[in-house]
Amino acid sequence: MNTDKIYAESIAKEYAPKETSKVVALRKLDSKAKRPANIFAYTFGIISALVLGVGMCLCMNQFDLNSTISMIAGKI
Repeated sequence: MNTDKIYAESIAKEYAPKETSKVVALRKLDSKAKRPANIFAYTFGIISALVLGVGMCLCMNQFDLNSTISMIAGKI
């Protein structure tokens, strides 16, 4: 009969509202503070890679443009 009580208490603990500890709250605050910097870093990196990739393609005359204009535009 005591096992029923223990089982009921374990189920009640599972569904009871849990208090967040200070460490969990600090981790959430830390991730919230770093989110804008991470978004900027990923966005800036992707755009920079695309721009530099297009410039490299222009320098290597991968696009069928005038080779002199393409080379100058790629170097810029």
